[in-house]
Amino acid sequence: METCLGAVIAGNMLPVRAAGQPRGEGPRVSPMAQRTVSKRSANAESSSYRLSSSSEEPMISVRRFCRAVAPLSVLLACRPESDSIVAGLLADRFASSEWSEPVNLGPVINSSAVEANAGLSSDAHTLFFVSTRTGGLGNLDIWMSHRRCLACDWEAPVNLGAPINSDAIDAAPTMSEDGRLLFFYSTRGGGFGLGDVYVSHRVSTGADGDVWAPPVNLGPDVNTAANEQGTFYVHEPGEPNAFVYFNRPTAGGSIDVYRVAVSNDGDALGPAVLVPELSDPTATDQKVAVSTDGHELLLSSMRAGGFGNFDIWRFTRQSAQDPWSNPTHLDAPINTPDLDSQPVLSRDGRTLIFTSIRPGGFGMQDLWMSTRSPGGQ
Repeated sequence: METCLGAVIAGNMLPVRAAGQPRGEGPRVSPMAQRTVSKRSANAESSSYRLSSSSEEPMISVRRFCRAVAPLSVLLACRPESDSIVAGLLADRFASSEWSEPVNLGPVINSSAVEANAGLSSDAHTLFFVSTRTGGLGNLDIWMSHRRCLACDWEAPVNLGAPINSDAIDAAPTMSEDGRLLFFYSTRGGGFGLGDVYVSHRVSTGADGDVWAPPVNLGPDVNTAANEQGTFYVHEPGEPNAFVYFNRPTAGGSIDVYRVAVSNDGDALGPAVLVPELSDPTATDQKVAVSTDGHELLLSSMRAGGFGNFDIWRFTRQSAQDPWSNPTHLDAPINTPDLDSQPVLSRDGRTLIFTSIRPGGFGMQDLWMSTRSPGGQ
């Protein structure tokens, strides 16, 4: 029943911590990451986030949860869209819950450089993120890590290489549910402006990794002379086409949220439109993450009412065709006085991965994870 815990996530580029700024105590990491820390250094200062005193109990909890939703999966299994329906119902079940204290994804994913802009494949076995670590092709590159199961460790990340990465900035990776399309933001030459949204088709998958076709610019219906970034792909229930959300600066200096419908091949279907209820004309509103059922949206923003830096805000609605509600600030432990941004939700709505420069990280920006239980249990 591991398929009951998939995810589709993405992000955008953010400023980095100033050199020499104190980082605080050693990071708290997940149990899987803690095992890696122990292997790498006996002197590493870390404290693990433990679900229970028994290493078997977290897996037992997952099995109990999956057994609880198994009858629902069977009832819907004969329908082509059953995967999305089950994921949507699970996302709705978690939506009213409180988030746990965030834990650092650990030294396999995070380094002394910048790690940000996370995205997950639909089965949550592949993690995409951006990094300035050594071994890249440009200033900011897209990297990828695999794991064999949901309870397994993340493997050493690999650079996606050309043609996805270039000698420019390549960031904000977000994948379609079927894994065929990878949308991202790039400042490479040949675009319409300072930064554009691109899409690449996966040509093949093999033992040596995925092969991606040369990226295609989404064109003037999406990209302008300005800087379009912060991409996020989602197919909302009841909508004939998927959407790509992204950010665009305004003449007044703020950054707003737009979206464009895309075809199954990733082509833009008409001009992108502003999402007014998500955009504060006096503030910077960046990357969004939309739940599978389309009822919940997380947004990183510097709007008034937060802790002073980029914070994560929550919007809700009754259906994917309704407007979004007024935002609610997530507060602690998700938000801090430091930068907390680029939220990504797992497909079942249980897991949140985001970028933060809070004390306890490994580098200038790190990826952190928080979870929630159904109905606040």
